[in-house]
Amino acid sequence: MKFDVVIIGGGLVGASLALALKNSGLKIALVESRPPMPLPEDESWDSRIYAISPGSASFLQDLGVWQVLDEARITPVYKMAVFGDDNAARLDFSAYDIGYPELAFIVENRQLQTAVWDALKRQKKHIKMFCPARCASLEWTESHAELHLEDGTLLQGSLVVGADGLNSWVREQGKIEVSRHPYQQIGVVANFSTERRHHNIAHQWFRRDGVLALLPLPGKMVSMVWSLQEEQARPLLDAPEAEVCTQVRNAASRVLGEMQLVTRPAGFPLDFVHVKQLVRSRLALIGDAAHGIHPLAGQGVNLGLRDARELANTLGTRGLEPDCGDYLLLRRYERARKEDILALALVTDGLQKLFANSNPTLVRLRNLGLGITNRLPVIKDRLMQHALS
Repeated sequence: MKFDVVIIGGGLVGASLALALKNSGLKIALVESRPPMPLPEDESWDSRIYAISPGSASFLQDLGVWQVLDEARITPVYKMAVFGDDNAARLDFSAYDIGYPELAFIVENRQLQTAVWDALKRQKKHIKMFCPARCASLEWTESHAELHLEDGTLLQGSLVVGADGLNSWVREQGKIEVSRHPYQQIGVVANFSTERRHHNIAHQWFRRDGVLALLPLPGKMVSMVWSLQEEQARPLLDAPEAEVCTQVRNAASRVLGEMQLVTRPAGFPLDFVHVKQLVRSRLALIGDAAHGIHPLAGQGVNLGLRDARELANTLGTRGLEPDCGDYLLLRRYERARKEDILALALVTDGLQKLFANSNPTLVRLRNLGLGITNRLPVIKDRLMQHALS
């Protein structure tokens, strides 16, 4: 079977790219090993959430995804309060200050995945889905790429897009060089009900034991993301519910009062991944296959959605170039994305290292920096404008 674009990986970013190309005139294939889990009938909450930027929400709206989400399960963030580790330094962000209705929207992973896949199923005329399907081998020729699936199916494509995650098989097959280092941290996620209302404010603490964020959910609920050293995260993951609530409440300076678990804590290892190149002839990388950053800024999924948006734009505006796998064409996508990816990677990696350092001089400087930034609206506005895109 011959296609113009073969996308390997049907997560949020890969599926969004497929939808963004539905009216491009290109023949699209999407390969995914398993579909998303169906939404539970008991209306329980997903402990994995995304902070979707207004720019990403607009992109998903254009794809026909955002408007079908359950509004009752989406929470806008109007303000964000960031605290240093000296109980004094503070940095505040407000959507009102820059003329935006909100800074972000907090949405469950499975709600988004389900909405995206439902949209894909309505595009059978433009998008051929192979799911469940596992890749066996991938080879490139001068004129096309050949993907063999484990069931014997052979797909030919002018362009292969790797959207298959941090440990990308596609990236490995393409022999693209990667530098990575583990943070020796685990991101612990859980949802809580709280004694006090959050008033649509996201809270974040740069603590010496890691970065703790409480993100607003509907009503008096919050979603926690706590990046902890491995030796501290494992006991928390195994602790009784009452102990988990006590630790999180105290680490959050009791800003929301007493806390009760809604979903048990889950953990995932944190790695920094830098990809030397995003493209080669007939290959492009997007999403976590193209970069891995620390979650302290909550921007990983937005970075990936901006990849999908830019690659779709590059392919859709290729003009008279008939070959969507042409290297020079794909370099346009790479050049457009490099600065954004590098800037966010350096900022998040630098902040993680800065606040993980116990040097007394650095402790004073980093907290002083938060306070100074809070008094410089021009810098704050620049930071917010980037995060809103």
